[in-house]
Order: sequence, then C-alpha cells, then structure tokens
Amino acid sequence: MTNTIAKPTVAAFFDKDSNTFSYVVKDPDSSSCAIIDSVLDFDYASGSTSHTSADEIIDYVKSHQLNVEWLIETHVHADHISAAPYLQEKLGGQIGIGKHITTVQDTFATVFHEGDNFKHDGSQFDHLFSDGEAYKVGSLQCTAMHTPGHTPACFTHTLGDAVFVGDTLFMPDAGTARADFPGGNAGTLFDSIQKILALPDDHRIFMCHDYCPNGRALEFQTTVKAQREGNIHVKSDMTKSVFVELRETRDKTLGMPRLILPSLQINMRAGHMPEAEENGLAYLKIPLNAFK
Repeated sequence: MTNTIAKPTVAAFFDKDSNTFSYVVKDPDSSSCAIIDSVLDFDYASGSTSHTSADEIIDYVKSHQLNVEWLIETHVHADHISAAPYLQEKLGGQIGIGKHITTVQDTFATVFHEGDNFKHDGSQFDHLFSDGEAYKVGSLQCTAMHTPGHTPACFTHTLGDAVFVGDTLFMPDAGTARADFPGGNAGTLFDSIQKILALPDDHRIFMCHDYCPNGRALEFQTTVKAQREGNIHVKSDMTKSVFVELRETRDKTLGMPRLILPSLQINMRAGHMPEAEENGLAYLKIPLNAFK
C-alpha cells in the first residue's frame, strides 16, 4: 500500500513594500495551521512599525477558525522584519527557526556590537529545528531540512506536499538566492538546492519573493519538476563550478537590501525589539561602512 502525501491548504499573503510572501498552511484533517515568514510593517524614514500585513493573517486565521501551532522563520531575513511575536501574542503558537541561528547571532552580534545581555544561543526562539527533524501541524507530517548557502541558517520546510524554501530558490525564470551575505557560500547553496530538487516531482514549492522578470505577473508557486527542468541557474545541465562562477559574478553587482540593518538586528531576536532604554524607547544601530 502506497502512502499518500497530504496536500495542505496554503493561503498566500503578499507584502508589496518588502516584496515578501507569507503563508498560512492548514492541516487538511484538522483546524491546525502554521504561519511561515510573517511581516511586520516598518517605515524606515520615521522608524515606525505597524501591523497591517500581520492583521490580514490574523483575520484569515480567525475567520477560518484555525489553531496556530507554529510560527516558522525559514531564516534570518535581511529584507523584512518578522511579525512572529505580535502574531504569537494574538494567536499563540511556537516561534521556530533552524538551530544554526546561533552562527548568525555570533556574526551579527559582532557587527552591531551587541552587549553582554544579548544571548547567542537561540533562546529568543521557542524551538530550534535540526536538519531532518520531523514535526507535525495537527496530523500533517512535516520535515525541516537545513539548506544553507544564502545564509548559514537557512532551512527548507516540507509540510505534506508543500515546500517552503525561503530565499534559497526563486521562480524558475528568476533563478536562485544571492550567496554573498556573511556566512553565505555559492557552492554550499548549489549543494542545498540539489537536496530540494531531489524531492518528488509534484511537490509544490512556495516562494518567499518574486521579482517578476521581463515584466510578467507576480507568481509564488511552482513545482520541484519545474525547478529541476527550467530554473535558469540550476537546471539539469548546470555544473557546480559554472553555477558558483555565475552566482559570484552576479552577486558582485547587487546592492544591499533596503531594510537589511533593521531586519537583521530584530530578526536575530526572533522579531523582538532591542531592550528599551531609560526613556522607554528601543533603538537600532547603523554600523557605518560595515557592508561596503
């Protein structure tokens, strides 16, 4: 008897300002769900935060009478701020990220000159996933897979037949993530992508971003087969050495993400703000020339 892989309901939410997709993934056999890669609205000019994007998710969860079990971060994002603590306060659930978050915390605690109060052990999160770890959303079988390269802490999460790759892969006509952030590595990225492409052909892959090459309409879903056969950076005839040269050459032309400085400081804290100072305000740092 062949085991049938469950097909969860996946609702996508798009934040235009940060060009980020967030997802609510529902177990087909219960009201349990997971929220993946949520967004806190942030106006850089004023330093103000708001919850419009997160509230859309809350409204969806409540209107469908769902029970949130997990708030999953695929990695420490450099292009948007996580809304996980806000969603947890409103909906519950455990905030989870890959256990290699500690490597990212070590790196950026130095860059941002964090004090002794900042812990480097990932304890800001409720759960740290290990490579190959099995977990459940309701009765839905899920797996966490370490897929470093874009960052050392990137994980791909497979929930039933739905695969959430973070920034590791884009739509086939857009290719793959950059690998030039601290701790990133193009060769490692290539190897990680091969692990994703080894999944069953019909597994659905969901993007964290889409950059609409050649002016096409926004998309967020593809398949393992479509990636394997058509991804412009890693389709079947691509060798690792050619990929590394291609990726490293392209990365040299890319600027830093607009929100990288606030995002890293907050996201390595599981979306929590730095501790408020005596005047009751929390502050972020801008390290001059750290990312030249």
